[in-house]
Amino acid sequence: MPRITLIGYRGTGKSTVAAIVSQALEMPWRDADLVLENKLGCSIAQLIRDRGEDVFRDEESAVLVELLAECNSVLATGGGVVLRKCNRDMLSRQGRPTVWLNASAPVVRNRLSLDPTTSQRRPALSGVDPLAEVTQTLLDRAPLYHECADFVVDTAESSAQQVADEIVAWLTTQWPAMVANSLRDLTP
Repeated sequence: MPRITLIGYRGTGKSTVAAIVSQALEMPWRDADLVLENKLGCSIAQLIRDRGEDVFRDEESAVLVELLAECNSVLATGGGVVLRKCNRDMLSRQGRPTVWLNASAPVVRNRLSLDPTTSQRRPALSGVDPLAEVTQTLLDRAPLYHECADFVVDTAESSAQQVADEIVAWLTTQWPAMVANSLRDLTP
């Protein structure tokens, strides 16, 4: 089984689903945000406060390079990893299959409001309350997620287990056919 990369906005279930998918496929999993925080010894919110979003995005890209070099794992990326073209290119070349976990703004806002770590770990990037920026940020990022995604799963009405089951089913039935068709298209 190849690497599987999960992308999507914060609160769509990437980390939770990655853990379940990895167990089902008997593969390790990695959370890019946790790897970044462990590497730097501080939270992403603290990094952004102390050094700015550009430095955070630089570090996020470096971690993505590192994690994509690993083989046979499930990778949960940070929600904004798609903002940089170089990251989208890496995901398209090395992160496939890539699954976009999506949910509506009200669902994301509700999940974030229920998560006690939101204020410490998930900073507002626009300078306002993280819950206030969800709708516009989702709209802005949707085309970027779509550009990278091989498969899209709406997580709004499904449990993490149901989402993971849907991903595993897609990986075992539809992804191999997509790869075979792509290879056939490359043959002269």
